[in-house]
Amino acid sequence: MLPDSITTLIATLGQLPGIGPRSAERIALYLVQTESAAVKQLAETILSAREKIKFCEICGALTEQSPCPICTEPRRDASLVCVVERAVDILSIEKTGAFRGKFHVLGGKISPLDGVEPEDLRIAELEKRLKHEPIKEVVIALGTDVEGDATSNYLAKRIARPGLRISRIAYGLPAGSGLEFADELT
Repeated sequence: MLPDSITTLIATLGQLPGIGPRSAERIALYLVQTESAAVKQLAETILSAREKIKFCEICGALTEQSPCPICTEPRRDASLVCVVERAVDILSIEKTGAFRGKFHVLGGKISPLDGVEPEDLRIAELEKRLKHEPIKEVVIALGTDVEGDATSNYLAKRIARPGLRISRIAYGLPAGSGLEFADELT
């Protein structure tokens, strides 16, 4: 039987995304057996990152300075904006190195069952950007679940205007796959 403080630590670590019960237990046991200085440094690093990181006032990305480096990068294509659900989605797209435009974080997706309405998202901020920035194309990069599709359709209709191209990231068959593996979702 584990002491209460370790059980509490395991439960807390288990709330982190991607950390299951076994991983939480391993991390907790490691932390309580490690030198105090190393654990203190980890805790201070976590607190420091939490205090320094904020959302970019323009796009909503995670940053230490606002506007963020992506918004202030002059070599990026200011006429192209990729709309994502969460700030961490920018990191995934940036890792590909294929997108050279700017971003806009919605902050979620429409989900009436969860109480998330269009007014709860950063759609008004996107509309302001469309008025004040030289944006010619908006790429909607939301998931293909029911909420993602509904949000994409709503957003496309709401921001539609002459001279603005609205597209969606491709989805479908993975590279190297054949039609025999396609289903109604793919």
